[in-house]
Amino acid sequence: MKFVTFHTVQGPRLGVVHGSQVIDIHASNPAVPSDIRAALRAGVDLVAVAQALIDQEAGHRLPLADIRYAPVVPEPGKTICLGLNYYDHAAESGREKPVYPWFFLRATSSLLAHQEKAWAPKVSERFDYEAEVAVVIGKTTGRHVRQEDALSYVFGYAAFNDMSVRDYQKKTPQWTIGKNFDKTGAFGPFLVSADELPPGAEGLSIQCRLNGKVMQDANTRDMIWNVAETIALLTECVTLEPGDVIIMGTPAGVGQSRTPPVWMKQGDKVEIEIENIGLLVNTIGAEGEVA
Repeated sequence: MKFVTFHTVQGPRLGVVHGSQVIDIHASNPAVPSDIRAALRAGVDLVAVAQALIDQEAGHRLPLADIRYAPVVPEPGKTICLGLNYYDHAAESGREKPVYPWFFLRATSSLLAHQEKAWAPKVSERFDYEAEVAVVIGKTTGRHVRQEDALSYVFGYAAFNDMSVRDYQKKTPQWTIGKNFDKTGAFGPFLVSADELPPGAEGLSIQCRLNGKVMQDANTRDMIWNVAETIALLTECVTLEPGDVIIMGTPAGVGQSRTPPVWMKQGDKVEIEIENIGLLVNTIGAEGEVA
């Protein structure tokens, strides 16, 4: 099942994609919260609800082409990112395989939607792209989840562009500040339920294109820590909750590792495409520019 969050005059609404249409789930079934995080926290079986609306040919429908996208999870409880989680990216960064994932957090204010303009920062020209898989948690994990059970907590997967301001990223050892500029974390357009994909979204092609040129071209099987391993490691420390998001790291080909470096600038078009998950497209605008 393919879900989307889109803007309405009532605020962001959760929908399910059916062909060229979107069914507004809350408008069609008011018992279901309009926000995906709230729906997951309430224990709603969103796949079953969506399938019923599709099968009954019921619900409030609108053309997919007419919606204005929001990030697929507009306000995650936690957004936890992995750095250096592909062997080739670790190597191009001049590092050995990490012995433990390089975790960092992203703030909600950094997120933006499919087709929304990302903001090139005023204070830096070193603005880079990173194609990544996003994992959305569907139910509370508790602590110390076993790897063999970990994927049962995943609701679905989306595309993410972990755009990074490299000089600010390197100002501190934690990376956090360079990963949290406003409007630099593109998320969407679709959230694909886990049952539609291979376990852990493994074995999918992942690609970044900048102005039509392929910059990153890899496969999710090349991750150092896969989704199940990552959930197991995280829950040694924290409880994951419905609507939390894990961003799984990027493969080789980032702009900072090229000779000469390639930085995104105003007017550029960046595309992240992940097999069977979707195509995430953003243009680069000036800081403060409205899409």
